[in-house]
Amino acid sequence: MPTPINERVQKRRDALRAAGLRPVQIWVPDTRRPGFAEECRRQSLVVAAADEADHDLGAFMDAALADLDDEADA
Repeated sequence: MPTPINERVQKRRDALRAAGLRPVQIWVPDTRRPGFAEECRRQSLVVAAADEADHDLGAFMDAALADLDDEADA
């Protein structure tokens, strides 16, 4: 007779815990929800407008990238 599903799931969870892992529940936006794509677009446009209005952002990002390159070379 096959092992019941609950026992197989518990065995798998016990093995993962023994490997040093723990279960975590994460709630994420429902991408199937009506209006999701439109809200993504709206937020993207807000961020793009904010980035465009920040005249120092490009220089800051270039400096950060140069810093990362320097660390990679070290």
